[in-house]
Amino acid sequence: MNILDKIVTDKRKEVALKKTVIPRSQLERSVLFDRKSNSLATALKHSDTGIIAEHKRRSPSKDTINQNTNVGQVAKGYKSAGVCGMSVLTDIKYFGGSIEDLVLARASVNIPLLRKDFIIDEYQIMEAKAYGADVILLIAAVLTKNEIKNLSEFAKSINLDVLLEVHNEEELTKSIMPSLDMLGVNNRNLKTFEVSLDTSKDLSSLIPEDFVKVSESGISSIEAIKSLKNYGYEGFLIGENFMKTDKPGESAHKFIDQLK
Repeated sequence: MNILDKIVTDKRKEVALKKTVIPRSQLERSVLFDRKSNSLATALKHSDTGIIAEHKRRSPSKDTINQNTNVGQVAKGYKSAGVCGMSVLTDIKYFGGSIEDLVLARASVNIPLLRKDFIIDEYQIMEAKAYGADVILLIAAVLTKNEIKNLSEFAKSINLDVLLEVHNEEELTKSIMPSLDMLGVNNRNLKTFEVSLDTSKDLSSLIPEDFVKVSESGISSIEAIKSLKNYGYEGFLIGENFMKTDKPGESAHKFIDQLK
């Protein structure tokens, strides 16, 4: 079993357990469920920089990145830095996040928030909406074409943007459908954890123009973003580069100032 299979197996157990504790009807009654979403896709189209900054405490590949952050403070720092949106990792076991991180970020800022997790069930999409997300991430590597279709259409039905993440041509080919807003290319090989920006460059020409192109992982320099812009990318998801510093918001501020 590779790490991705392990994560998904654990996620199925976690979701099954959550369903017994908080029913969908309760999620629908959340005060945040009816709030008007902010579109990340729209924000990226109208941005000079396209930065989506991430809140991530640890990861299977890096272990601890930053355990000392206050997610609300990080969110405020990112907002004042001028990011387009913020990605909040909500997986507990492998990334040290929680769904509460999402609601704390939402209480702190009004920028688009992406719930980053391993979504395999409609319940998690309801949960994302109930806790203040504007966007969900779907990962092609863990979903069938039919699952991508059903989950993305459900997300759109409750006014959430959908970012679909792919790692190779095969995943991209099965995933292109009208219920997606953004196509993200993850430069990290999930089996080896090696990172190469060539993944984004190689797949760029295969992504139809209707979708906002997002490059994810391994982006740590201004040069990298400038070169990816030449391939039509409008969004750049940056996590570790900001989170590994004491003040992620200030790091994002410096980076965005240089990019401008």
